[in-house]
Amino acid sequence: MIDPRRIKHCRHCGRPVDYRIPADDNRERAVCDGCGTIHYENPLNVVGTLPVWGEQVLLCKRAIEPRYGLWTLPAGFMELGETVADGALRETVEEAGAKVELEGLLTLLNVVRVGQVHLFYRARMLDTTLDPGPESLDARLFHEHEIPWDEIAFRTVRETLRHYFDCRRSGNGYPLHLADIG
Repeated sequence: MIDPRRIKHCRHCGRPVDYRIPADDNRERAVCDGCGTIHYENPLNVVGTLPVWGEQVLLCKRAIEPRYGLWTLPAGFMELGETVADGALRETVEEAGAKVELEGLLTLLNVVRVGQVHLFYRARMLDTTLDPGPESLDARLFHEHEIPWDEIAFRTVRETLRHYFDCRRSGNGYPLHLADIG
């Protein structure tokens, strides 16, 4: 769960902050009594891809916590100064060493309890060369029946994979899937 009182000191002057509802606002914020700065806390964007090569999808085995040793899609936190698409491409290279071309946003998943929004693009792999980075123990291609469903690291990844395979079976394209993950 999100700690609603994460900020302890003002980022501008260093004084302790108090949590209260500022004038003309509707929720508690970290407010500095010294310089008056109001500190806003916003969700983090997690961006990534579902890379596809023919009938196979690419998964990465995590070399970091949380969920060390479990399988995931190449994804991570979006950086300042990049677009959602740029971040998804960067994460795919960093985690799998895969070259891909984005084909469209596939899922947008709200994970309110941890203050995150996960966005996954469907991506066409340009070749099968993989070079997992330090955050991945392995990166490999899986047919749907080979996916280690019990070893998938995150619910958002499981939801994205299921949406992709359901769409592929239906043959009606890949509409954007929006969901809230508890």
